[in-house]
Amino acid sequence: MQRSFVTNLIILLFLNLLIKPFWILVIEPNVQNEVGNAAYGEYFALFNFSFLLNILLDFGITNFNNKNIAQNQHLLTKHLSGLFMLKLLLAVIYIVATLIIGLVIGYDVRLTKLLMVLGFNQFLISMVLYLRSNLQALHLFKTDALISVLDRIIMIAIVAAMLWFGLFTDHMDVMDFVYAQTVGYFLTAVIALMAVVGKSEVFRLKWDLPFSLMILKKSFPFAVLVLLMTFYNRIDSVMIERLMPSGDLEQVEQLKVLRENIHHLTPEQVLEKDALERQLEFTGSEQAGIYAKAYRLLDAVNMIAYLFSVLLLPMFSRMLKYKESVEQLVKLAFTLLMTLAVIVCTACAFYSRELMTLLYGEHNIDTVVVVFPVLMGCFAAISTTYIFGSLLTANGNLKELNVMALSGMILNVAMNIIFIKVFGLGAKGTAVSSLITQMLTALAQIMIVQRKFKFKINWRLIITLFVFIAGVVSLANICHTYMHGKGEHGWILGFIVMCGASAVWAFATRFISIKGMFRIMKYG
Repeated sequence: MQRSFVTNLIILLFLNLLIKPFWILVIEPNVQNEVGNAAYGEYFALFNFSFLLNILLDFGITNFNNKNIAQNQHLLTKHLSGLFMLKLLLAVIYIVATLIIGLVIGYDVRLTKLLMVLGFNQFLISMVLYLRSNLQALHLFKTDALISVLDRIIMIAIVAAMLWFGLFTDHMDVMDFVYAQTVGYFLTAVIALMAVVGKSEVFRLKWDLPFSLMILKKSFPFAVLVLLMTFYNRIDSVMIERLMPSGDLEQVEQLKVLRENIHHLTPEQVLEKDALERQLEFTGSEQAGIYAKAYRLLDAVNMIAYLFSVLLLPMFSRMLKYKESVEQLVKLAFTLLMTLAVIVCTACAFYSRELMTLLYGEHNIDTVVVVFPVLMGCFAAISTTYIFGSLLTANGNLKELNVMALSGMILNVAMNIIFIKVFGLGAKGTAVSSLITQMLTALAQIMIVQRKFKFKINWRLIITLFVFIAGVVSLANICHTYMHGKGEHGWILGFIVMCGASAVWAFATRFISIKGMFRIMKYG
């Protein structure tokens, strides 16, 4: 099983690292630079708001289905038609509820239109994830890997055509960006459905009320967990945009026009643009845009941690069903993911300004540079959560996970209100709130796993982890200090050397065992 994990993880990572970083690190920054911080900040806040009621789209069905089909593959044909119809009904409920709540909290007609399209996109995303859960449960990881990047391939082609070739539109705006996503998600959903139907003996659209009620009852604990975790992971930008002051609409539009014509401004207009940016910096939409810039790299690396969980959940589920020990698989996943997390977090702390300048240019990134390393610190905690949370989900410990998630949501919302509303810290305060919440919830999950599975505390692994961290920090400090000032792009060499040397250090300290890796690949 461990050999299968490593092999499929390599395939999944290769495809996703080939496509998705280009979307996050090239396409999205260019879109944000094109439409401006305020417009992108509104989109980012609404995008995350559309996630908050995502539970109504899924109601825990995806996680329940992944675990259930992995343990009982013969149920695919029986469940597929009924669950597909249930997903369509939940989509209608979700769209209506999202629009009503959006109107209640004050979104105007323009923002409501954007929210409606984003809501439809969330339905398509949810449908793709449900269909992929069937492929994962059947251990069709290669097919799942291809579908996991298909939406981004389509979206990259459309958005790149808009940005760099002027196709479809003379000047790209946020709605163009959102419509491009709609096309990508829709085509991917159709292809994913064809792949799953091909593995099912029969597929007929039919409504079965008793079946639907039974599924909703069984998936309810999963639904509560997803709802709570979504709130403390996605509510940050929504609270920034809603709790901080709104900018003067006329000034916002004026700044947007100046940014659109950035290459043709007179010196006086450049000064006017800079003055407006300083004046509007602490508005909700601008701070949400700043948070989006800092969050972008975290979103990119989180993709890797998520891919671990995609493979781990069905594997844990099957191993637990057949009473197999999961301890070695947990250790393998933890050491691999934590090695990456330590290197990434440390590199981003030392090279914060250089990385943000590379993505967005040198203008007005001072706040982003402060927020970015704090947010990236969340990666280690999120990585831990994906491993131990997947194990607890597979084991059915949803009550403990829900208590943990509820505590995390309350803590995160309370800290956001204090930092944003009371102290006016905006994106800075929200980043600190996220880091504290993620660290505490990750620690809670480790403690729950240790108690439930009676794992012995591996003091050797813990000591080795701290030795590894100390070495990585030292290497980063040496590389950053030595290469600083070695030409305009000297930092890139220092960054590469630091990451490479840190990877070698992981093997040198035996945090990752070479013999163990070969043994897994050879004997599985």
